[in-house]
Amino acid sequence: MMNYKITIHHTQDIQIPFYSNKHISILDAIEQSKIQIEFQCRSSFCGICRVILCKGKVRYFCKPIAFIDKNEILTCSCYPITNIDIIYHIINV
Repeated sequence: MMNYKITIHHTQDIQIPFYSNKHISILDAIEQSKIQIEFQCRSSFCGICRVILCKGKVRYFCKPIAFIDKNEILTCSCYPITNIDIIYHIINV
């Protein structure tokens, strides 16, 4: 079982845990931490859940369909393989 830390940079830094035995994706971990994040398809098609990956590494379940820049990730279809830092506009904390 691997556990990682996800740090979300916003007006203040928010740290949430990622437990490989409990969470499927980064989006899943964020939602279970009661942080509202925008998403639609949950299958890497729409790209609405994209965030900027500032630090760390992730692995995708499958290649993203939505267009993303080199420093962007889709939270619905990947999981961390190290501690990660991301930037995202949080709807409501």
